[in-house]
Amino acid sequence: MSSFYSGSLLPLGVLVWPLLIGLVAVVPRWQAGAVRLLPFAPLPALAFALAGAPGGLVVPDLLLGVTLATVQGGALLVGMTALVWIAAGIHAALTLRAGQHSGVLAGFWCITLAGNLGVFLAGDVVTFYLAFAAVSLAAWFLVVHDRTAKALSAGKLYITLAVLGEAALLIGLMIGAAAAEDLQIATVRAAFADAPLGQWGLGALVLGFGIKAGMVPLHIWLPVAHPAAPVPGSAVLSGAIVKAGLIGMVLFLPDGSGWSGVLITAGILGAFGAALWGLTQRNPKAVLAYSTVSQMGLMLMLMGAGSGNLAFYALHHGLAKACLFLCVGILLAATSPRQRHATLLVAAAIAVSVAGVPLTGGALAKLAAKDGLTGGLAFLVALSGVTTTLVLGWFLLRLAQSGSQQPKGQPHWPALWLNATLLGLVALALPWGLWTNATGLAGNYALRWASMIDGLWPVVIGLGGVALVRKLSLPDYPPGDILATARQIWRQFPVRPTDTAPTGTAAHTLGRKALRALLRARHAESMIRRWPQAGVMLFAAAGLFTALAIVTP
Repeated sequence: MSSFYSGSLLPLGVLVWPLLIGLVAVVPRWQAGAVRLLPFAPLPALAFALAGAPGGLVVPDLLLGVTLATVQGGALLVGMTALVWIAAGIHAALTLRAGQHSGVLAGFWCITLAGNLGVFLAGDVVTFYLAFAAVSLAAWFLVVHDRTAKALSAGKLYITLAVLGEAALLIGLMIGAAAAEDLQIATVRAAFADAPLGQWGLGALVLGFGIKAGMVPLHIWLPVAHPAAPVPGSAVLSGAIVKAGLIGMVLFLPDGSGWSGVLITAGILGAFGAALWGLTQRNPKAVLAYSTVSQMGLMLMLMGAGSGNLAFYALHHGLAKACLFLCVGILLAATSPRQRHATLLVAAAIAVSVAGVPLTGGALAKLAAKDGLTGGLAFLVALSGVTTTLVLGWFLLRLAQSGSQQPKGQPHWPALWLNATLLGLVALALPWGLWTNATGLAGNYALRWASMIDGLWPVVIGLGGVALVRKLSLPDYPPGDILATARQIWRQFPVRPTDTAPTGTAAHTLGRKALRALLRARHAESMIRRWPQAGVMLFAAAGLFTALAIVTP
């Protein structure tokens, strides 16, 4: 056995455990209650992160050679991901109705979780691609869980862009791998400089990772999918899953590749434009989605500028944004003024932290991210606090005006509130505990007057903007901005009867054949969408490929 692998099996256990939990949903008699196990799926990942993400693993005969190891800052991202999925799993276990649909969600929830953790642990290209595909494609079931027309429409957009991103990612990775001596991520990253189509490959990677990271203008799935997904699904989508695109760019885009300007430009557009567009939304989850696009834009800008504390900033954002999404579900379940006020208090505390109010975890995250930046970029990072305060203030206003959707009450409401509150407290306090070791900055850096003033003035201006927008009659646009605008333009050009192919022509015959093929595909899809069949086929295929990889010389 020692010749089969080298290193520690701990990283492998982090990835395998969620898949074992997901297998519970395959058994028909356990399927209905599988959702109750979701909080336990990320526990090994949390323990691994708390231990400092020790050790790595190399399995040379699995696939094309599997390497698992955390990158710099990987322990922070693994820990954040585990905490977000635990809190969202608790919310799901307490709120989702037991049954076949929740069993399907539980199975693909665990696959998505394994992929989300895998992108932070993969050391080779093949493992990274499989993990990225898992977190991208399996998350579709989180979006469409409610089976409403709105959810299915959002799912179509999500899966279309996800497949497009996967194709672009595969092209980019193949260009890099063809020029590399091996399939280690560091080697492939360095090979792009000398690859014949290196810049094209990097462009494909930016496209693939940009879709997942919500980079403008590839962000349109975020504000459409979040309002449609159940609350715990929105929490993991915005808190953890979007970070898969961010870590992909960190791992594969080499320094001096020439793409820094693109990331900075797209990041600036997202950081300010998405926050302002969020003011045109009425659904609190849609407002939060645009806030996520804004914050991811800020992270892309920081990455393009070479910030060394990007993982520290992503840690706070993931925890805080997941807490805010959970607060939406908790308030919709509140049935008394006391419950509503308690929820709004938690949401307001986290919102001011994300805005960067001094002495909060968000203020520390922003100070760490700005370290080393000078001139205009440092000012833009500070200025983003204005639009962040503005959009999150608008979110609080919309949240306060939301009515309860459970008039009979939610028996688990105290547990839901406590769950979100604990996650929020972690977001506020954890950056203080990690400050010196994670950032290398002095312990009193955040307590200096200059640091506190730098974080305070944008919030003050933003609060003034919130007071102003309360008095204005803001437009109400559907989520999706670019997509919604394109749809409105398309409606101005309706298809006329003369545009259809006449009966009996070759085009008409071809259309009928295509329709029959689609109907057959739909029938096949309806068969495999039943979770016992789909689950068994999926895990059987995974086992078959694993066995072939092991026995193939």
